[in-house]
Amino acid sequence: MNQLLIGLVGALLATNQPQAVSNLIQQNAGVSVNIPNPNDPAEKELDRLMSEDDAAMAEVDKWIQDNNAFTAKGAGETKAELNKRIMARLDIVRRSYEDFLRRYPDFVRGHLAYASFLNNIGDEEAGKAQNEKARELDPKDPAAWNNLGNYYGENGPITNAFVYFAKAIELDPGEPVYYQNLATMVYLYRTDAKSFYHIDEQQVFDRSLALYRKAVQLDPDDFPLVTDYAESYYGIRPLRTNEALLAWTNALQVAHNAVEREGVYIHLARIKMLAGRYAEARAQLNAVTNAAYRSLKDTLENAIAWRENQATNSIGAGDSTNAPGFPANDFSTPTNTLPAVTNAITVPASASRALTHGVSALTRSPGVSPKLVDPMTNVPPDPPKTSPGSES
Repeated sequence: MNQLLIGLVGALLATNQPQAVSNLIQQNAGVSVNIPNPNDPAEKELDRLMSEDDAAMAEVDKWIQDNNAFTAKGAGETKAELNKRIMARLDIVRRSYEDFLRRYPDFVRGHLAYASFLNNIGDEEAGKAQNEKARELDPKDPAAWNNLGNYYGENGPITNAFVYFAKAIELDPGEPVYYQNLATMVYLYRTDAKSFYHIDEQQVFDRSLALYRKAVQLDPDDFPLVTDYAESYYGIRPLRTNEALLAWTNALQVAHNAVEREGVYIHLARIKMLAGRYAEARAQLNAVTNAAYRSLKDTLENAIAWRENQATNSIGAGDSTNAPGFPANDFSTPTNTLPAVTNAITVPASASRALTHGVSALTRSPGVSPKLVDPMTNVPPDPPKTSPGSES
């Protein structure tokens, strides 16, 4: 969206004309956007209800943490007692949503918000029904399609998830969550993706990576997203060394603090080791000083030494999945569940994001921004020299 359009949107928002804003965006950007009217009584009530929802979840979380602490000291409630108290608290919120929707049965955001609550408490079938109702009421609302895509990703048919995520992207091509979700689905369910798209496995990877890159392009400062994209290279055979190094270099530039940066150094060292660039891998590990990474650092240092002494296991021209230091995860295609794209090395992640209409997005806790390095840069920059505990 250009600056002129942004200015016009700001001016219209200031005069409380949400429908005019929606029409303007659709006219200039070709995207249909439903912007809530802050003066709508139903909107005001839903906002209060969603705040109550958040407060209840926070309260329940505190109860669990406190009870765990008491239990460790020999006190605390039994699991049955705690569960009864939790369900009673959540039932208040559930009844509030049901009362709201009895009075506003055609309110799409209400169904989406209730679906989010139901999914948070583990009632996925009821959440699916609410998302289906939202989609029925407004087939052009991308959030309902996205959330149903997540449902089918966990429960099948998998091909439904491909279709629903793609529809969400079609309806809102500016939302990075939708690209990330489809990228993750294509990546994990490669056998289904090959049949559905009529492509081979390498083309499946290409499709998934392209979707990840689009998501990163739309939200280049989202560190968990950037690392999800970079981690996806671990599952590709043969290892795409240059692209993987580029992806982790980009993650290094997005890292917010020393803990995240050192987690990226671990990944860069791992990729360089797998590429047979042992001296560079050791130099990368030398920048890791946080005690939390000691075990991983020691493991990689031992793996580097082993590989140097085992010429037959060197991966200068490719990767060896039998040698130490290679990701331990099984990247075979799962059948029913949709786990997160991850590996043995992790870095801190942020909380779940919300979509532009304020309702929580269902995500799976995985173009490059112009501010990032150019494609196919072979060697990432040397890590900055930091002292232990430095945040600079």
